[in-house]
Amino acid sequence: MPTYDYQCASCGHRFERFQSMSARPVKSCPCCGKEVRRLLSGGAGLIFKGSGFYITDHRSESYLLAAKEDRG
Repeated sequence: MPTYDYQCASCGHRFERFQSMSARPVKSCPCCGKEVRRLLSGGAGLIFKGSGFYITDHRSESYLLAAKEDRG
């Protein structure tokens, strides 16, 4: 589920909501109750776990030994 950013048109309060894409947008500010608008955001970046890529994380032992020998 994405995180949406909102800003109040009246008091300027900015906040985030973690909601499904099919959920209705937030209409009122949690601080003052006035109208809010949804902001455009850059989105989330990629998160790599381990050392980065599947191909480098799960090589066979024989491949790793041959790679060490090639490096000298």
